[in-house]
Amino acid sequence: MENVHPTAPAAQLIAEGNAVLGIELGSTNIKASLIGPDFQQLSSGSHQWENQFSDQLWTYSIESIHAGLQDCFAALLADCRQRYGITPASFASVGISAMMHGYMAFDESGELLVPFRTWRNTNTSAAAAKLTEAFGFNIPLRWSVAHYFQAMLDREAHVAKVAHLTTLAGYVHEQLTGEKVLGVGDASGMFPIDTATGNYDAAMLETFAQLAASYPAPHRLEELLPAVLPAGAAAGKLSESGARLLDPTGTLQTGVPFCPPEGDAGTGMVATNSVAVRTGNVSAGTSIFAMLVLDQPLAGLHHEIDVVTTPAGDSVAMVHCNNGASEIGVWAGVFGDFARALGATASSDEVFGALLGSALEGAADGAGLLAYNNLSGEPVTGLEQGRPLIIRTPDSSLNLANLMRAQVYGMFATLSLGMKVLAAEGVRAEKMHAHGGIFRTAGVAQRFLAAALDTPVSVSQTAGHGGPWGIAVLASFRKYLESNPDTSLDAFLNGQVFASAKTQEASPLPEDVAGYSAWLANYESGLAIQRAAIAAL
Repeated sequence: MENVHPTAPAAQLIAEGNAVLGIELGSTNIKASLIGPDFQQLSSGSHQWENQFSDQLWTYSIESIHAGLQDCFAALLADCRQRYGITPASFASVGISAMMHGYMAFDESGELLVPFRTWRNTNTSAAAAKLTEAFGFNIPLRWSVAHYFQAMLDREAHVAKVAHLTTLAGYVHEQLTGEKVLGVGDASGMFPIDTATGNYDAAMLETFAQLAASYPAPHRLEELLPAVLPAGAAAGKLSESGARLLDPTGTLQTGVPFCPPEGDAGTGMVATNSVAVRTGNVSAGTSIFAMLVLDQPLAGLHHEIDVVTTPAGDSVAMVHCNNGASEIGVWAGVFGDFARALGATASSDEVFGALLGSALEGAADGAGLLAYNNLSGEPVTGLEQGRPLIIRTPDSSLNLANLMRAQVYGMFATLSLGMKVLAAEGVRAEKMHAHGGIFRTAGVAQRFLAAALDTPVSVSQTAGHGGPWGIAVLASFRKYLESNPDTSLDAFLNGQVFASAKTQEASPLPEDVAGYSAWLANYESGLAIQRAAIAAL
């Protein structure tokens, strides 16, 4: 790929197999991004899906994973045909990413033992608390080791049969290549990583073995976990069965090299050029999270803060909130229905644009409206379940502008509470980079995020492409290292990917900062209402 001129016609690049493919399995969409040597997106495809709440747990079925992959890839092929008259049969490199964490447990024959338990589940509080105490290291509810240990505590029968654990990205990668591996960033959401070795923390593995000794688990945890790989490492090639899974038509050729599979946190860092020490980013989607690359360990242990790694293996402080933009999406659906009831036609992007644009006219302090976007439990604020709420005082001013400003504020509220914990530790980025579909509407979410964090926020021209583009860039890095083996991921991003990237920066406006601060104080007081709603409904 590195020998192909960046300005070669897109059709030629695609036809000759010199384009790079990234696929990310997000919470509401599976998306594919095809990029060229200049890292510009050539084509894309997507498939909408939704998690199911089954037996009190959030899950996606194996059948929906396979069908969604095929539909997403077919959409990418159709987009290539429409744009260029070409159906790609091969690629220079491929990368797979997906929502981090969660629990996928398999037996010796590779059969899934229990339905995939996603990051959204909060049933692991007992396990997470015990592990955090034993390790002296925060283990969030959604981490794979918390799910596995909770299954032990609950005496689930399947524990005795577990032969392999992985994440969704690791599972899909294994289906396509046969390799049981994981990028270090995603692996750090399964079990703590020792950044000195780039592997799972050996002392904590020994502590876990002692905790698990009284349970009927036939294997030590390190025997169950995927092998850990840094960004740029060779991670297998597309197998015959993998090619047929992606493309049942038989057009796709085997042997395409893969980069290590990563989590959506890692791809967000790549997509925003935030892998260097003291850089930070915010990724907004179904969940919302902030990542700050650390130059030294945190002084204390905080339940609001995860310590994970970049795809290159450097320590990152992460504020992960289970609830992001989904509730705004629900309201957009309501207003879209209303528009259709009036006989108007508007695309979803037009509805989002109008709603978000109206927020700019709202009162800086929300005019007495509070919006809680908790569709699921929220560990940062200690909420075990979700109860979305709109609350207003009798003297509030309910109009579209104030409603939507409260909704956007609500999307950032829990994140800003977690960031306050980091600020108290002296951890702060001079600038935050943001990405996710919500930032496609220029100047709204970006402006209010700057107010919520009281920090400048930049959004690049690639921000709307998000994680699929980020994993495609990591797949490009895998290919680039074949002829440039001593290049770091940071140097690659700065020197190759973002050297001429266009970004827009929003600095916090004083009136927004003051208004948001007043709104957030009311939001914190109103969390008692959330707890009452969980108890009552």
